[in-house]
Amino acid sequence: MKKLLIFGLLIFIGVEILDVLSEVPFGEDRMKVSNFYLEKSPEVLKVSNVVTAIVVNFRGFDTLGEVTVLFLAAAGIGSILYRRRSVHTELNPKRTSTEASNIVQAGAKVLFPLIILLGAYIFVHGHLTPGGGFQGGAIIATGFLLMLISYRKFFVKHSGVTWIESIAGIVFVGLGLLGMVYGGTFLENFLPAGELNSLISGGIIGIIYIAVGFKVGAELTGVLDTLLNISQDEE
Repeated sequence: MKKLLIFGLLIFIGVEILDVLSEVPFGEDRMKVSNFYLEKSPEVLKVSNVVTAIVVNFRGFDTLGEVTVLFLAAAGIGSILYRRRSVHTELNPKRTSTEASNIVQAGAKVLFPLIILLGAYIFVHGHLTPGGGFQGGAIIATGFLLMLISYRKFFVKHSGVTWIESIAGIVFVGLGLLGMVYGGTFLENFLPAGELNSLISGGIIGIIYIAVGFKVGAELTGVLDTLLNISQDEE
């Protein structure tokens, strides 16, 4: 019975794939697709960065898959490498390396808020300029990495990281489902598009990139903190 169900499921999936492929206009001019993106992004979505419009709107379901893969990878690394602190102190007992010099620490204090601001700027303006949630989140994670390697007493609360990841993921999926309710497709841009080259434009695109930026930044920061908290005798 089990084999019969699996066989029936495979047949169903195969039929659905063939049905989709039968509607693909193979052999036709592929420039029609690129021209569609180039025309619709500024005219309909009011987004200057065409790549952003493709990633978050036209192919938003693919982006959801990418975010899911990143989350699973971060969760897998964390589950393998995580070591629970035996004693809660400001000085993490797992980090045995010496602190950085006073010059490096002073520089880290100055650069840390600037790096966070740069990362936030990049994902907030992802629909206007090159960049976006993934790039901005990675930059934010480098700021936390700078503080982690400069100060032994600096650590990341993983409970806070988990909350940020969860809220960002809920926002992403929630906007996608609202798109299905109001527009008929996942991540349909149901909010007003606004004016081209304006910060408040693109409908849900800017909001999605902010959510992705927070999610990527939190996940990478959590992974970096976990890696630095492993002592040499546990490797």
